[in-house]
Amino acid sequence: MTGTDPTDAAVRAYLARHPDATVIALGEGLGNAFWRLDNGRLTWLTVAPPETAALRRMLFPDGARRRTVACAMGGHGWLDAVREPWRGVVVAAPRVLTRLPRPAVRALVAACAERFPGGALVFDAPSWWAAGLADAHPGVVTVRTRRPDGLPHRLPVLRTLRPAVWEVRFAAERRRTTGARPTGARPAGTRRDGGAGPAA
Repeated sequence: MTGTDPTDAAVRAYLARHPDATVIALGEGLGNAFWRLDNGRLTWLTVAPPETAALRRMLFPDGARRRTVACAMGGHGWLDAVREPWRGVVVAAPRVLTRLPRPAVRALVAACAERFPGGALVFDAPSWWAAGLADAHPGVVTVRTRRPDGLPHRLPVLRTLRPAVWEVRFAAERRRTTGARPTGARPAGTRRDGGAGPAA
């Protein structure tokens, strides 16, 4: 991700709505996006293969709001590392998803929709590749592409021929026949700061 990259713009837009969110950087390697995008309140998780994660921890030791999680490419083990999903979650995966098998991508979208109500997934891909993700899970509410300035792309030729940044948004909550609380939802009777009392 670069300073003018539309991936950055999408993450910043999400953080403007959810300033205490967790940002998941998939396949970031030794990138420094945390220092570009940090608003002083977010939590940052870099997900990297074990060897890269070990090197990253040496160069960038974990801090109070920034951690590195070791997980194989395409694995879902990092999902459990998100401690407060009710504060918001945006998953940034530039140059990652198009390297995975299509079933693995749909499984990732479904897992994020299930675990992160109200969250978003941002990635880059040509329009033909991104087609069909909207039905990966009932919790997917929108799939849209973004221009570098953060506005929806309006040029069909460019949408078709060149990679674009896509944003998949997940429903804030889903109806469940069991009446159970959605996975990752804030426990009833707790505030955003974790204390007891009415939720904000």
